Amino acid sequence: MNCFWSTILYGITGIVITGVALLVAIQDRLIYVPVVPGLTRSYPITPSRLRLFYEDVWLTSSDHVRLHAWFIKLNADHRGPTIMFFQENAGNIAHRLEMVRMMLQRLQCNVFMLSYRGYGASEGFPSQQGIIRDSQAALDHLIQRTDIDKSSIVVFGRSLGGAVGTALCKNNPDKVGALILENTFTSILGMAGILLPFLRYFIGGSSSKGLKVLNHFVRSPWNTIDIVGQVKQPILMLSGLDDEVVPPEHMQMLYAKAAPHNKRCKFVEFPDGMHMDTWLSAGDEYWTTIQQFLEEHIPEKKEGSSVASLHKSSSISHL
Repeated sequence: MNCFWSTILYGITGIVITGVALLVAIQDRLIYVPVVPGLTRSYPITPSRLRLFYEDVWLTSSDHVRLHAWFIKLNADHRGPTIMFFQENAGNIAHRLEMVRMMLQRLQCNVFMLSYRGYGASEGFPSQQGIIRDSQAALDHLIQRTDIDKSSIVVFGRSLGGAVGTALCKNNPDKVGALILENTFTSILGMAGILLPFLRYFIGGSSSKGLKVLNHFVRSPWNTIDIVGQVKQPILMLSGLDDEVVPPEHMQMLYAKAAPHNKRCKFVEFPDGMHMDTWLSAGDEYWTTIQQFLEEHIPEKKEGSSVASLHKSSSISHL
């Protein structure tokens, strides 16, 4: 009997040690994928290819990392709303340009696309605290501009971008007008059992069962479930029920956590929406849902007669 339990104990210890080693070695490569296999880190296209009016923006984070972004305007004189677009974990902002072009057309907005550190043309290496600093640098830049309506800044985040956007809105309740989350996970801890099934009894989010002894080794937990209830701005949650990456239950749990604290929180499901293509599969319903949300919560201001031009110090394309 003692031999039996010793074998069980050694087995569990072996799994934990293996899990720790695996987490330490590859966790960042699982969470952050700046280069999709078969592609390069550089931008395959720029907004000019799609004839979009845009500006190359260079920022410096609070910890002195040089960051790149595109500020795409509906037209030279359009002041708002301005949507801060935070992407998923894989690839770069160029891979989202088709969706952003549709966003401009359907929502009549400007879009600010940030390359996280380590992604695209941005320097550094990705991490949770680093990307939170990056998003703050992007917001600070927008707040300083004179060619947009600073009262109509909206944060949009899909998947990892939703975690980034939630943290930014929580930290800036008076600077961001609204938050849109799409197919976002509750936390990386909650996703760990999906990414690494054999570790599901040793790592997990707040709703998971098990020992969770490996939680302390996760460097980027992105516990959105723990902070979404602190977001004061209106929230629109968009959930694709055919999401093959993040189980739709994660969005439902985020809504359940946010709604009791935020009466301006709305949840919308799209039956055929997958992780990346909800905006395509849902068609008009998707864009109409966002448009109605913006009309309800983001004040519309008439264009002024004098509008500041794009910053002269930045690179500008007029296509």
